[in-house]
Amino acid sequence: MNDLDRMEANRQLWDDRVGVHQRSDYYDVDGFRRGRSTLRSIELEELGDVAGRRLLHLQCHFGLDTLSLARMGARVTGVDFSEPAIALAGKLAAELGIEARFIESNLYRLTWVLREQFDVVFTSHGVLAWLPDIPEWARVVARFLRPGGTFVIVDDHPTAACFVEEEGRLQLRYSLFQQGPSELHTSTTYASDEVLPAPRPNFQWSWTVAGMVSALIDAGLRVERLRELPISTWRRFPSMTRDDEGWWRLPDDPLPLLVACRAVKPL
Repeated sequence: MNDLDRMEANRQLWDDRVGVHQRSDYYDVDGFRRGRSTLRSIELEELGDVAGRRLLHLQCHFGLDTLSLARMGARVTGVDFSEPAIALAGKLAAELGIEARFIESNLYRLTWVLREQFDVVFTSHGVLAWLPDIPEWARVVARFLRPGGTFVIVDDHPTAACFVEEEGRLQLRYSLFQQGPSELHTSTTYASDEVLPAPRPNFQWSWTVAGMVSALIDAGLRVERLRELPISTWRRFPSMTRDDEGWWRLPDDPLPLLVACRAVKPL
């Protein structure tokens, strides 16, 4: 099995998740319909004012963050490899009268279907682990940024994925430097207790923060800021509790759970 086959297996898993996520409290689609923004403080701090800016959102799932950015005045294009996700994103945009464009595409093939460049390229939360080639990902990002444009990523920190919690204690279980993908069979999702229609084989790849930063630099971008944070959008470990801002945290903040990076394409 090659990486394209593995990404196709992942796509089928994400196809199955769309309906479950649409119904979940985690995504709270009804709240979004009433005007709630799905963007959190970290993304907003890194992105800054997006009003009037042409913005490309990679791995956008069913587009709630994309549409939240459109509500802030950005001229948005969302991209995802899941046809049901893109269909739902387009349906929500039409229903709510939000101007947005959505494209169904594997990230690595996006240059075949999209030619323009953007002021901002953005991606967030649970994205890099699904990609087999981080240097090529960075080249795709750079290709779609105009000179002077800004790239922002906010993602789960890879170190957190190396740990499990057993009897209230964090235990190191997996290597950050694993070669090749991990194969899983998944019938659940981070967003809901609802079980998916069937277990799906899927694949995730290890990556490092240093590898991500180096890939962006090698692709010609200049990294402006890098932050590692002890907060998460979801309850990765049983002992996590939610703070007043809605972030999930471990007692005493022992691990980085989130990484945020902002880079620019030089003029």
